[in-house]
Amino acid sequence: MIEAVSAQTLPEVLPLIRQYQEFYKIADISDAKNAEFFAQFGEANPAGCQFLYRDNETNRVLGFATVYLTFSSTIAAKVGVLNDLYTLAESRSKGVGRALIEHARQYAAKHGATRLQWVTAPDNSLAQALYNSLDAQQRVWHFYTYSTAHH
Repeated sequence: MIEAVSAQTLPEVLPLIRQYQEFYKIADISDAKNAEFFAQFGEANPAGCQFLYRDNETNRVLGFATVYLTFSSTIAAKVGVLNDLYTLAESRSKGVGRALIEHARQYAAKHGATRLQWVTAPDNSLAQALYNSLDAQQRVWHFYTYSTAHH
């Protein structure tokens, strides 16, 4: 079952957010900062929403996805950015990620986005296998980050 993360269910998702950040080798992980940051996204926020995947039998949260709604100047249209997608290791290759992506696509479409887009690490071959099995187009771009902190 997929549902929007709420104030009541965010505590169940926070451990997965930490694991996701550990997977991407984030040095300074703060559960308090994560709680404050992710609490802002939900069905009422026009900037985006976070979703969880709950196992119907165990009631356990197995994965999450975060979609931000933004714009693409190149196609002059609104787009959904699948910024986060994470599934517990023991639940991978069992349809959780695929279901979350499809739900994110439907959410983006419902909110006027013409496409859902995302990036992944070049060495994340398991995720790429899922993405390549979808009717998605892969494009190669260089991804840059530039700190806004004063140097």
